[in-house]
Amino acid sequence: MPQDVPPSSGSQRPERPDVPSGRFRRGGTPRGFRRLNLDQMHGRLLGVGMGFLAIYGAVALKATVATVLMPMEPEKRQIAPQVPEIPKSDPRGEMSGDFVLPTVKRATITDRTGQALALSLPVAQVYANPMELIDPADAADKLRKVLPQLDRDETIRRLSLKKQFVYLARDISPVQEIAINNLGIPGIYFEAGERRHYPLGRTAAQIMGSVDIDDHGIAGVERYFDKRLNSDRTPLRLSLDVRVQTVAHDELQAAKDEFSAIGASAIVMDVRTGEILAMVSLPDYDANDFGHAPNDARFNRAVTGMYEPGSTFKLQTAAMGLQLGIVHLWDRFSTIPIKVGRFTIRDMKTDHFAPWLSLPGVLAYSSNPAAAHIALDVGATRQQDWLRNMGFFNRVPVELPEAGRPLVPASRNWGISTVMTVGFGHGVAEPPLAIVRGTAATVNGGILLKPTLVARDTEDDSKSAPDADAAQVRPVAYRPGTDTDEIGAETPVGTRVLSEQTSALLRKLLRLDVTMGSGKSAEVPGYYVGGKTGTAEKIGAHGGYLKHVNVSAFTSVFPMNNPHYAVYVMLDSPQGTVATHGWTTAAWNAAPTVKKIISRVGPILNQFPDLANKDAIDASLAIPMNPPVPPGYRALGPGNDPGDPRNQARASKTPTSRTQH
Repeated sequence: MPQDVPPSSGSQRPERPDVPSGRFRRGGTPRGFRRLNLDQMHGRLLGVGMGFLAIYGAVALKATVATVLMPMEPEKRQIAPQVPEIPKSDPRGEMSGDFVLPTVKRATITDRTGQALALSLPVAQVYANPMELIDPADAADKLRKVLPQLDRDETIRRLSLKKQFVYLARDISPVQEIAINNLGIPGIYFEAGERRHYPLGRTAAQIMGSVDIDDHGIAGVERYFDKRLNSDRTPLRLSLDVRVQTVAHDELQAAKDEFSAIGASAIVMDVRTGEILAMVSLPDYDANDFGHAPNDARFNRAVTGMYEPGSTFKLQTAAMGLQLGIVHLWDRFSTIPIKVGRFTIRDMKTDHFAPWLSLPGVLAYSSNPAAAHIALDVGATRQQDWLRNMGFFNRVPVELPEAGRPLVPASRNWGISTVMTVGFGHGVAEPPLAIVRGTAATVNGGILLKPTLVARDTEDDSKSAPDADAAQVRPVAYRPGTDTDEIGAETPVGTRVLSEQTSALLRKLLRLDVTMGSGKSAEVPGYYVGGKTGTAEKIGAHGGYLKHVNVSAFTSVFPMNNPHYAVYVMLDSPQGTVATHGWTTAAWNAAPTVKKIISRVGPILNQFPDLANKDAIDASLAIPMNPPVPPGYRALGPGNDPGDPRNQARASKTPTSRTQH
């Protein structure tokens, strides 16, 4: 019987040797096998999908919490802290707290009424880490949408450097910072900073000075008070009044333009406290552009400029002689020109038509030879001591690092010629503020004050406000009496250099100069102005005096019956005009400018014209041009007793000075 018998059609199919018998039985046919594989794959995909869904759900939940429910603060280096902080939410999801305003390190500087003169604005520096950037070109294009001033090629080059830090822009505003942050460029970061801003531009520019890139003061009060401004955020309140400063600036600028002067200066100072209410130097500049300002504009003529004071110094000569008891009101002094070698000391104008003048006439008519005789009577040693005690040999002690040292002859060179020339304001060079300080001491009862740019905390000042109605500064009346005369609740820093009696005489002499002398053009009805004109020839580049090139100045105080404020104006190299008949002296240019300033700042300073008491005030300030000799006294000078030793001394002196006009 054969072993291999072919199966019949109804017999069972044999198992496939290459397929496991179990699987073949479960899957059945090949089609079933494929279905089984698909089912297994779907199960796996479903598992993976559920896993991803869980992950994405967790990420979405975290993002919702971080951006909506509990927003997170930006990383400090990605957005600088001067951007207002995002308020945090409480446990109930409600926002709590207010936006925190930006803070700056350097304190604000204000005037006495609270008007901001200098303040720091929050800014940011933009830098990048090129190693973190993906596409430098794309980043540069995006940045230029916010900072169009960026150079595209240079920015791409910097962003392509193999470095971890490159600066892109400095001093951008918080708005620009947020806009750049919203661009979402990886590798772009911010660094907090400040930028000093001077909202009033040219106002008091030389006083403000400036700061460097690191916010350290480099000039003006910014430099003098640098440590204070960076350590105490309390605003620094200056004595300046921007209203008075603006008036002084406008009138001085008008005078400078009218008389074509190359420079000018004006000062308004409280003679009772030493507070400087205005200090102007022209030409000036915008304080926000200090780095590009020319040197001539940065030059503060009020404290750095050295000018021969001219006849304004005759006030010191008269004060010196009276205080020392060397001269008296009724003494006479020769006005005859003094021949000194090839020079002659004479008066520019001789409208007094007299070979001699009493002391009031010496100041009123501003006689050079007469002032020289007074100085000779005092002598070299006492003259030097006087000027030294009045501060004319040292820098003016004011809060400005630019304050310069005056130019004075050495003691060994202080001969007779120097005595005479200094007597009428030549041979020494002083800053305008020194003249104002000396003038204040002659009228405030005899106290030499320390000029200051810092406001004194008087009761009235504390009530002032920035608005025009509430900011009227009513100074406390000055009550002279002792070396510790009080201004309100404080004691002024000063030294008595004159007696009250001498100061009272000098007030009358200064008033006489305006009513009957060379300062008539400074009179303001009701303000009882007193002052002294001064015109000095300028020294040329080679040391000689320049003919018809002058420095004209007028130093004044008002009101003379109760001195409150000193006003000073100086014009450098003014030109004559048709209106001045070609004259370039102070009586024609500086004095009228002072008149305009006083008439405008008087009401601002709560000083108003007093015409109702005019007769009484005029009588209290009156002094005759030629005072009579009191009984028991003998007047000195020409026409008097020739046997008097001092008259003999005058006649025997041999001066060796230069020509003065």
